[in-house]
Amino acid sequence: MKREFFANTEAGECIERFTLKNSAGLSANLITWGATLTELHTPDRDGQLADVTLGFDEPAPWLKPHPFFGTIAGRCANRTAKGRFTLDGVDYQLAVQDGPNHLHGGIRGFDKRVWSAEPLLDQNAVRFTYVSADGEEGYPGELTVTLVYTLTDQNELQLDYTATTTKPTVINLTNHTYFNLAGGADILEHTLRINARSYAAIDATSIPTGLSPATGAMDFTTTKPIGRDIAGAKDEPGGGFDHSWALEGWQDFSRNSGADMNAALVSAAELYAPDSGRFMEVLTTEPAVQFYTGNYLNGVPGKNGKLYGRHGGLCLETQHFPNSINTPDFPTTVLRPGERFRSRTIYRFSVR
Repeated sequence: MKREFFANTEAGECIERFTLKNSAGLSANLITWGATLTELHTPDRDGQLADVTLGFDEPAPWLKPHPFFGTIAGRCANRTAKGRFTLDGVDYQLAVQDGPNHLHGGIRGFDKRVWSAEPLLDQNAVRFTYVSADGEEGYPGELTVTLVYTLTDQNELQLDYTATTTKPTVINLTNHTYFNLAGGADILEHTLRINARSYAAIDATSIPTGLSPATGAMDFTTTKPIGRDIAGAKDEPGGGFDHSWALEGWQDFSRNSGADMNAALVSAAELYAPDSGRFMEVLTTEPAVQFYTGNYLNGVPGKNGKLYGRHGGLCLETQHFPNSINTPDFPTTVLRPGERFRSRTIYRFSVR
């Protein structure tokens, strides 16, 4: 493990960078700004390592607004309708900064905070911690969040989240990494399977209107190229996917996954890049995965002089459904004092 200075914020806070490597040569770079995954190097079928994530070469762009490259979204990831919810009879108003809705924790969510970090040398892991103050971004309760990134010798990047609160609150955490397993211009030739037979249909502001059968363009139960049906993605103006799929067995998911987190894991998705041979499986204890195809990337200057255009990368964000706090049929996102939020997601890499 390597630990080094990365940058200072405008307020003078120190940001650190950690590099994890495993016995197969995989490596992951992590920074304390947003507990962000900035690089992930994996081999192709010829054994050549390459970074399969979108982002920046220099520190400065990471500290400015960007499309959530590699960050942790919270306190409540995804959208909350009109930024409003009622909990135990109390009405709360959050920031509205995505059209009429609240998105990814607000104006200064977890992605724009400096987390503390502790290397776990015997586990090839780093534990990140952030304490979100009562009332921060409008959310009730002081929330203490930990996230452990572990790089295993089985070529897995494992993310373990825990959280506790001093007051009833809402929580929905996810990692927002954009992947491109080929290193090419876009991800349209990648093939994808999602372990879901239904998805959350959305209104014009991307708020779910309920679950619908995943048919036609929305059907990823059988592996297919992402570009095949992307123009026909339902509810998304101009084509492109940005929807939440209900993973098989989603009704059985709870806020606590029990003592054995591995027993609660399900396969969420399988992604493959034919050009490079890289294969990524996503496993999670969460009930849903948000599949987003970088529809709003518009020439963002990125790594190695690349301009990230539309569909230049994709996200597979394991999480609870958008707007769950206002949708009784969805698994709850409420966390109460005395409870412990727990969640695990694994990105497993191989080649074909």
